[in-house]
Amino acid sequence: MLYIVSTPIGNLKDITFRAVETLKNVDLIAAEDTRHTQILTKHYQIDTPLTSYFEHNQFKKGEYLLKLLKEGKDIALVTDAGTPGISDPGYQLIQLAKENDIPIMVVPGPTALIAALTASGLPCHNFIFEGFLPVKSTARRKKLEQFKGEERTVIFYESPYRLTKTLKDIEEVLGNPTVVCARELTKKFEEVRKARAGELLEHFSKTTPRGEFALLLKQ
Repeated sequence: MLYIVSTPIGNLKDITFRAVETLKNVDLIAAEDTRHTQILTKHYQIDTPLTSYFEHNQFKKGEYLLKLLKEGKDIALVTDAGTPGISDPGYQLIQLAKENDIPIMVVPGPTALIAALTASGLPCHNFIFEGFLPVKSTARRKKLEQFKGEERTVIFYESPYRLTKTLKDIEEVLGNPTVVCARELTKKFEEVRKARAGELLEHFSKTTPRGEFALLLKQ
């Protein structure tokens, strides 16, 4: 069985009893970053072996994990934070398991995009999630062009290193819409800031962005 196990996006208490039980009982935990996951497993006294499964070894390691699954091993797939498969290479292993008729069980829990959406004050009944925007400005602006006139709430993830550039592109391409910047969700310095893109650009040009961001916009 391949278990898709959601883990906390920040606060270690945000994990389900079922997730802890699953991580304790499987034969192996496939983690995006074993060092990061060890913080969680140590906290909950989980002594299940860990193996790395991330973007740069996903194909080779995927075949190895598939072999173990076919041999009858139970494996839990986790990401650094939140739900595996959402903007991380976990979906590749899930797809591989499906193609080989390996049973899959989901152990649901936290995901940053839903936490950000519910805290944003923007409409939650109809939204789209676009993952990370392109790194280069030309490609990013071209992507943003697709959302002109979009009536749904749009959600992106963004790095603190590109935040001001992205806000500038949003302001110029989409006509300065309302944007919500949600960062460090569930952590000590959690912040959800709502304003026009230009106002947020001015703020974060003076205050160095820290932490991972979810950006939500509504036109």
